[in-house]
Amino acid sequence: MSYQNFKNILFLDIETAPQHASYEKMEDRMKPLWDKKALKIGQNEADTPESIYNRAGIYAEFGKIICISAGYFHENSFRLTAYGGHDEKEILISFSKLLNSFNRRSGATLCAHNGKEFDFPYICRRMLINGLPTPSIIDSSGKKPWETSFIDTMEMWRFGDYKNYTSLELLTAVFDIPTPKDEIDGSMVYDYYWNRNELDTIIKYCRKDVIAIAQLYLRMKGYPLISEDNVVMIELNEGV
Repeated sequence: MSYQNFKNILFLDIETAPQHASYEKMEDRMKPLWDKKALKIGQNEADTPESIYNRAGIYAEFGKIICISAGYFHENSFRLTAYGGHDEKEILISFSKLLNSFNRRSGATLCAHNGKEFDFPYICRRMLINGLPTPSIIDSSGKKPWETSFIDTMEMWRFGDYKNYTSLELLTAVFDIPTPKDEIDGSMVYDYYWNRNELDTIIKYCRKDVIAIAQLYLRMKGYPLISEDNVVMIELNEGV
């Protein structure tokens, strides 16, 4: 089976964590700002800015990217790479090179699950915060919805219904796709990063998410899943 019809799609997923290990280690200027945010996102009276700081990674103003995984179809294989580490700026610089290289393909576009509301804007915001130029392929600032060509597998599943969120985990179960959540899930990233120091586990999980997104896209397009034997890990400097 050749997947050449999808060779111009770059599938991606990010993992994020709070910028600090705990609320107490935040800069003094940021603490009252997080306090205000915490008031809005707290789910019960027992929630405090300190107790829910582990959720700060969801917000680009208080979090940071610790891994970006990306993959694309090449003939009958799926090539996969990952950029992970503690230095967010280095991750973003490396990923920017991949985006700019991939953007030279005719009709190049990006695909993620809930990417339009999370992954794509989060990456752009963190690039700005780190003083980096935003590659045109991912920069939607000032553009109208029809001026971007992003693919979002969650949006594909909605069919225009915006009432609720459908997780990647649920859709992989519905379509009988191997789950990427066999070891950890997104709610555990804070603990694995700041408490357990298991960045490698997070990177592995992030890579699995990208494979799952690509498999979900294939299923929704009526194509058979790609076999695990045809998923190829590539080095960061191999390019596209």
